[in-house]
Amino acid sequence: MSRRTPWADALDPDAVLPEYPRPQLARDSHLNLNGWWDHAFTADDRRPADWDGRILVPFSPEAELSGVGRQLQPGEHLWYRRTVRLPEGFLIGRALLHFGAVDQRCRVFVDGVEVGAHEGGYLPFSIDVTEALADGAEHELTVDVVDPSDTSYHSRGKQALKRGGIWYTAQSGIWQTVWMESVPALHVRELVLRPRLDDETIEVVVEASGPGSDAATDARDSPSAATPLATVIVRADGREIARTEGPAGRTLTVPVPGARRWTPDDPFLHDVEVRLGDDVVQSYVGMRSVGVAPDAFGRPRLVLNGEPVLHAAVLDQGYWPDGLYTPPSDEAMLHDLRSMKELGFNAVRKHIKIEPLRWYHHCDRLGLLVWQDMVNGGRRYDPAVITLPVKLPLRLDDRRHRRFGRQDAAGRAEFTAELEATVRLLRNSPSVVVWVPFNEGWGQFDALDAVERVRAIDPDRVIDHASGWHDQRGGDLESLHVYFRKLKPKRSWGRDGRAVVVSEYGGYSLRLPGHEFGPREFGYRRYRSIDALTDGFVELHRDEVLPAIGAGLSGIVYTQLSDVEDELNGLLTADRTVVKVDADRVRGVLDELFAEFDAVTGAGAASSSPPVAAHPTR
Repeated sequence: MSRRTPWADALDPDAVLPEYPRPQLARDSHLNLNGWWDHAFTADDRRPADWDGRILVPFSPEAELSGVGRQLQPGEHLWYRRTVRLPEGFLIGRALLHFGAVDQRCRVFVDGVEVGAHEGGYLPFSIDVTEALADGAEHELTVDVVDPSDTSYHSRGKQALKRGGIWYTAQSGIWQTVWMESVPALHVRELVLRPRLDDETIEVVVEASGPGSDAATDARDSPSAATPLATVIVRADGREIARTEGPAGRTLTVPVPGARRWTPDDPFLHDVEVRLGDDVVQSYVGMRSVGVAPDAFGRPRLVLNGEPVLHAAVLDQGYWPDGLYTPPSDEAMLHDLRSMKELGFNAVRKHIKIEPLRWYHHCDRLGLLVWQDMVNGGRRYDPAVITLPVKLPLRLDDRRHRRFGRQDAAGRAEFTAELEATVRLLRNSPSVVVWVPFNEGWGQFDALDAVERVRAIDPDRVIDHASGWHDQRGGDLESLHVYFRKLKPKRSWGRDGRAVVVSEYGGYSLRLPGHEFGPREFGYRRYRSIDALTDGFVELHRDEVLPAIGAGLSGIVYTQLSDVEDELNGLLTADRTVVKVDADRVRGVLDELFAEFDAVTGAGAASSSPPVAAHPTR
């Protein structure tokens, strides 16, 4: 039984995920704190007197690569400890301590004094530790973590303390990179980059922190002499093509006439440099638009840069047999994304997980359209709500909160805050084109409100408000999951202005000896050889998917990229060492789908369609 990927054996404990972790807000300041820390499990929140041993950060203690192999239980505390010293010349103003993600709640201490805390297991956060570390001496950094996992209403994704089937090993603690940077007192806190193809511009908002930042906040309405000025420079292939200066906190418009457009076939990125006082940050933008609009024959379709485009996606859970949520290396992440493209897919649905920011950076530069799921939470799910709709046409009103495990007002408020934070975190990434607030009724509630909240922050992307079932007739997509029945087009497709997608289907499984997780095999149809699985994949797409394209089908998401524990329905084994299908035949049948889509939509033909697609009004 293989439980390790090829990158595990090459892992250097002194250089764990050493790459710069935030490519769209990059500075020449990076102190990586991954590696060996001390750890201890305790029954309460008192600092441990004795430590249990070492843990390799950022792998959770449940992951093999952490060197621990122990589950953090609800009610327990997991403590981390290491020393940190700022290198000589590192501190230029303020020292910021960053955590990519810590599951689920944590407190952070320097020399026993609490310097910050955070709740939520999937989003990054930072703490200003200037006063604690400025003397250049060695200091003790400790982190206290608790994680109720699936025993509470907090967002948990597909983690389960009693794993099995479609629910996976629960993980906890630090699971993304820990790092430090030094910034000038006045510095860029956040960038908002919005490409506008209709007038060939980029809208940029430079959010500031430090002296004058209050004036920068006020600058949205009326900039004053106290408002710090930001300079925005746009380059293409190293050549400056545009430059604009204006107040921080206010929308700056940078003209980029004739800019090269971002597509999966040509994922060109324009470099963006921002200067604010002494602070200089590097970023990038992809010039592209997405939406839903009628094709040449009046059927609503997903469009990219004003042209209909078929989204042929694969579902990607982001689980690793040796690292759980954490990939063993940057190259491992790249391998998965390259594998998708080599198999012929042009899109990926990131399922119930928020990845490290480098994952989205790789999608940006490789050219993959990303459907981003929000992370589900809520109390225990009712099987009648989340399972019966697999076979029955059940649609419940999601304002009935208790039926969906959303009886806790605090849990609903927490999810809403995380929904908005996720959109803000990833909205600069050109590859992210679809937001998916809810999946299969897992903790779903008030999905129409979620649509409005997402749209208020990001009016430029497509929203799949309820993937699978319990459709509330909102968002931009009619989103179907089809596993135990044939895909049959309906005359009603597209009549409400929404594009039709099959956001999950397939799930065909193949057990390969030496690559399975255990004795169980979960999948929706079983095959016994690579040739047989490939035949099944090709037949499914020729017999069911291809005919549906002419009836209005605009996007598909095949389940799934790789095996995950009991689920042996991946196109790759969980250890990523075997492709379980004939890649040439898979790529060939997907090419047939693209050709059919172009033929039935008039894609690429001259038309009067606007360059930026508007969302349907409802």
